Amino acid sequence: MPFADGWAAMNLEMPARVPRTEYSIDSYHWPAVRRVTGIDVTSQSPPELKRKAMQAFRKAWTYDFAFNTPVGGNVLSKMHTSMGHAVYAEDGSDYNDDITCPFTEPEQVLAFDPWEVYGKVEGAREWLEKLYAESCDMFQDEVNMTGTYTTVISGMIDIFGWNMLLLSMGVDPVGFGEMVNRYASWFQQYFDAIAESDIPVVMVHDDMVWTKGAFAQPSWYRQYVFPNYKRYIDPLLQAGKKVLYISDGNYTEFIDDIVECGFQGFVLEPLTDMKYIAEKYGKTHVFIGNADTRILLSGKKADIYAEVKRCMDIGKHCPGFFMAVGNHIPANTPVENCLIYEEAYRKMCKR
Repeated sequence: MPFADGWAAMNLEMPARVPRTEYSIDSYHWPAVRRVTGIDVTSQSPPELKRKAMQAFRKAWTYDFAFNTPVGGNVLSKMHTSMGHAVYAEDGSDYNDDITCPFTEPEQVLAFDPWEVYGKVEGAREWLEKLYAESCDMFQDEVNMTGTYTTVISGMIDIFGWNMLLLSMGVDPVGFGEMVNRYASWFQQYFDAIAESDIPVVMVHDDMVWTKGAFAQPSWYRQYVFPNYKRYIDPLLQAGKKVLYISDGNYTEFIDDIVECGFQGFVLEPLTDMKYIAEKYGKTHVFIGNADTRILLSGKKADIYAEVKRCMDIGKHCPGFFMAVGNHIPANTPVENCLIYEEAYRKMCKR
């Protein structure tokens, strides 16, 4: 059973089948959804038909948990940067060339006060519990969760955009770090609300690195990022919640720091060293990943099988391992390759 296997893995109880999840294929790759479910759904279909198709796809592919991080850029709408968006959706509807930033000088960034701009958060617990209940209703066979997206660095990206973020950090890394601390003290309100909620699993997202790793000195992260992570999740751990961490890019050099913060699991792209996680933390932590989506995009059948085998060889002996493609299976991935990936997973998922 998907929920039973997912919950067992979350609790490091080694289910007989390696559980799995995927990201966005069920809501963006409509040709794959049509092929798997037989439902004639497209990007232009009514919401109820999309919902039905998504549920059928996730059941067919045996999703064991539903990724959810509702506290994101939506809570920063009073002041933020629009960096535009490239095409990801099949019909290109997500393309956005509107690029605007309310900040023109580093001094404005360094003086920014999130408490003054965004104010006290009201009703967060009720809002998050409502969304969680809706997710549980939508994905009844899966382990559901809540979570944060604009946690620290992703919050800085959303508010300032990369150009002003990097310029301001370069001008005054200490001053920028102090501003990060102000942001974290404001954002703590959401973690406190989650701690008070009845939601058992929390996903903490923060794109703090690039494809080659840290974009700032590691010492800066250890002074201004990880202490805030720890303050965030302490009340969650005290409340008995499962807390997982996810970042795009390569965060291998910070895996030990993340563990020291108290996180109980990792979600990772292929760039982060999953073998290191398995060897050092595979008996004590959950980890989710990390098949390379580029292989699904352009590889042959043997390549896709080999990639699934690589992941299974690393994770299969670990009780909290979930299979997933990192970080998405986009709409331009050939449907046949999606089906080959699913076939490979089915053949290798039994312990």
